[in-house]
Amino acid sequence: MGEVRLRPVCDDDLDLFFEHQRDPESVRLTGVPARDREAFDEQWRRIRADGATCLRTIVVDALAVGNLISWEHDGIREVGYRIGRDHWGGGITSRALALFVEELPRPLHAWIAEHNPASQRVAEKCGFVRSRLDGDYWVYELQ
Repeated sequence: MGEVRLRPVCDDDLDLFFEHQRDPESVRLTGVPARDREAFDEQWRRIRADGATCLRTIVVDALAVGNLISWEHDGIREVGYRIGRDHWGGGITSRALALFVEELPRPLHAWIAEHNPASQRVAEKCGFVRSRLDGDYWVYELQ
């Protein structure tokens, strides 16, 4: 693995993020349905306009490979992440999430699909603790 760093999301990243969210295996593992381009663009306009949302692009050796997001929902700060399949399994997401949580207020929460053990390991490596099952998702917390 090369050097992992985070930077603000820029317009040029959105085509990559659109493709990541369309990957059928990523959709299966996250439980988040893919959006068509119009819906995706609208969602990202809203996300980027929300001052309480923190967004970062994951970069490895100058190549954008994924994204991290943190937002507030019902008074709870949540965290999510997605990385392109070509970069799964190499420790990039764990390193990126570790950098990201250093920027964020605590506590943090992540809802991770019960059938996604790789993502669960990423959260656990970064200090998140599994607290409860909420439907098909484990809720992880970082204090």
